[in-house]
Amino acid sequence: MVSSQNHPPEVWRVDAGSDSVAHLHIPTLLERRRILDVDVTLLVNVPEGANGAWHELTVEFDGLTQWTRRVESHNAGSTDGLDYHQRVRLEVEQDLRVRAMVRAAGVAVKQLVIEAVEDPH
Repeated sequence: MVSSQNHPPEVWRVDAGSDSVAHLHIPTLLERRRILDVDVTLLVNVPEGANGAWHELTVEFDGLTQWTRRVESHNAGSTDGLDYHQRVRLEVEQDLRVRAMVRAAGVAVKQLVIEAVEDPH
C-alpha cells in the first residue's frame, strides 16, 4: 500500500452559491485508504423584520442522512448559518457522495459549501 506521506493531501470542494442543494463526489482510489474531514457550511441572508424565519441543513453520505438541524434565523439585516463537520474513513476502492440540502422560510441562501480535506497522517 502506498503511504499517504508520498503525495499532497487531497482537497475536494464545491461551492453551490445560493442554490439549496450541493453535491460532492469523491472518487475511489485503488492504492490506499484515506481519512477525510468533511465540512458543510450554510450561510443565509436574514432580512430586517424576519419574524419566524428559520433555516435547516441536512447532510447525506451515500444517500443516508448523517445529520439534520433546523434553527430560528437570527441577526436580522445580516447573516446567520449552520456548520457540519464529520471525519470519514474511506477504504481502498471506496468513494463518497456527499449531498447537502437546505430548507428555509423567511431567509435566502447566500452560500452553501461542501469541503473535504484529507488528513495527511
